[in-house]
Amino acid sequence: MTRHLLVIGAQRCGTTYLRGLLEDHPDIAMARPVRPEPKVFLDADEAARGIEWYRRTFFAHQPDAAVLGEKSTSYLDHPEAGVRARVTLGDPLVLVQLRDPVERAVSHWAFSTAHGLETRPLAGALEANLAGPQPWDPTVTSVSPFAYLERGHYARQLEPWLARFGADMRVQFLEELDAGAVAALYAWLGVDPGHRPTMLGRRVNEAAVAPPPCRRSCDAGCARTSRTATTRWPGWWAGRSPGRTRRPHERRGTHPVQPADPRGS
Repeated sequence: MTRHLLVIGAQRCGTTYLRGLLEDHPDIAMARPVRPEPKVFLDADEAARGIEWYRRTFFAHQPDAAVLGEKSTSYLDHPEAGVRARVTLGDPLVLVQLRDPVERAVSHWAFSTAHGLETRPLAGALEANLAGPQPWDPTVTSVSPFAYLERGHYARQLEPWLARFGADMRVQFLEELDAGAVAALYAWLGVDPGHRPTMLGRRVNEAAVAPPPCRRSCDAGCARTSRTATTRWPGWWAGRSPGRTRRPHERRGTHPVQPADPRGS
């Protein structure tokens, strides 16, 4: 029996890398073309075209795979996409890829800087964002290129998805995506967990950016988000959900940053 999978997540959380790990498995087909992302369920008219159109359009290359997966990162910010997906696909699985929220913000800054959208140094940009949302020009980008900290408010983003999908939803962090986590992910999807993907450990568009001087202040904001999550979903956030061993703000150290994918994956 074929099962549908939605891969969603915050921008700059390694979803391109995750997509590669999924597509490497012989029993998993990921939607093609890779770019632009399908984003079918952001549009009511597109979603209304039905499941046969959906499969024919994005999975003609492997229609009989056990898992048919779509990676459209921005669904996380649009809970109505989950409503439409459930109407069209029945009971899809939902895989959420996140990242240490401060390091996500640093990667986001690198992305905006590389594309000429940001001119401030890293510390200045994050300190300004700590004071509140930053103005931006919607005629230039469809979403704010300066929402460095807002997009790390995972508790707020996850709540409507958890309410709708519950046990059919899995949350994992980029920093924890090692061989054991990938095997557990395959098992959760109902495919052979013994398969070892060839690109395991190979980061996509890798670069290094030093932690910001305001890391402590940013961590404090992230800790507040995690405390909110712990209160609302005790147990799930504390580590009893598959793939979770540590809250994001508890991570320390410097990780490689993935900068310039113009699709923001």
